Amino acid sequence: MPLEPSPRTLSGPVGGSRDTDGWAWFDGVRARGAVECVDLATRGDRVASGGWWAVVGDFEGRVRAWRFAEVDRAPGVDPPVGGPWHGPASAWRTSIGERAYRTAVEAVRGAVREGDVYQVNLCRVLEADLPEADADAAALLARLRAGNPAPYGGGVHVPAQQGDAGAWVVTASPELFWRVRDGWVESGPIKGTAAEPAGLTAKDRAENVMIADMVRNDLQRVCDPGTVEVTRLLDLEQHPGLVHLVTTVRGRLRSPAPSWGDVLAATYPPASVSGAPKHAALGLIRALEPVPRGPYCGAVGWVDADAGRAELAVGIRTFWWEAGPAGRGTLRFGTGAGITWGSDARAEWAETELKAARLIGLAGTGPR
Repeated sequence: MPLEPSPRTLSGPVGGSRDTDGWAWFDGVRARGAVECVDLATRGDRVASGGWWAVVGDFEGRVRAWRFAEVDRAPGVDPPVGGPWHGPASAWRTSIGERAYRTAVEAVRGAVREGDVYQVNLCRVLEADLPEADADAAALLARLRAGNPAPYGGGVHVPAQQGDAGAWVVTASPELFWRVRDGWVESGPIKGTAAEPAGLTAKDRAENVMIADMVRNDLQRVCDPGTVEVTRLLDLEQHPGLVHLVTTVRGRLRSPAPSWGDVLAATYPPASVSGAPKHAALGLIRALEPVPRGPYCGAVGWVDADAGRAELAVGIRTFWWEAGPAGRGTLRFGTGAGITWGSDARAEWAETELKAARLIGLAGTGPR
């Protein structure tokens, strides 16, 4: 769906007054002026025709790509400049309280006992009121970059225009969904999170291996036989306030090369934030989680069709904003934990709190 050129923008800040047609920023690239929006899952051919595209995928399946007219590629290219970040106008609310979350954990354990699943990622969505006048994506991006630098941090802000609802997403994701480069595809699933290395358990390591095997299975659907391999197993990565176990899986894309839509169909949604087996886990997620995840646990990143390259992060440690009536709006953030038979419901709730604490603190907890 083409975006018609128009001087009309959102009434609130757009993260830099010059970027009135939208911007996207990730390490090494900054883009301005969104000129076209397509569904990557169904119009991968359009993306493949050329250009640089910013990608935002909802966990539930919609994956949109915006082509940008002006792209700066350079190490250290500056992000858009925003104003001061004021933070939410209310305290954060959760889609699932502690008691309900612990009940849901036991429901997943029951499904494991029955043999329906082995693991399910159980999530909740936090939200707070944020007026449109304060919804400056560039300002939040700057705050996250300063307080929680992340290997796949970035942002996409495309104001709503004719035929397109736009996007307002800022991420501090530490997790690689997939990277395509030189005919290879690589993924870096995270499973196992603690405040320090001593807090990682045998359950974390077993869960990581399970999810890594799912990623191997996903990539084998678009790679040459015998080329999918684990290049790093259970690596310890340290991030601000957290440690993670990370496994790296890669494979050589088959020839002729699969389309962007084919790679997406083989891997979406990300294995690390769904569960095993994926289809059964998604059914439990729909039954147990009361609200959609949206960009949380989806994908955020870019496709450079001219270079045949792409880098998408799993949409964790991610904020997104949606407009409301009369200048109101809502800022959201997701958090979750992987549930297995070995899960303790109290500990899993505590993990969701741990994952959210630093980022929510940076965004502000309200009320003001």
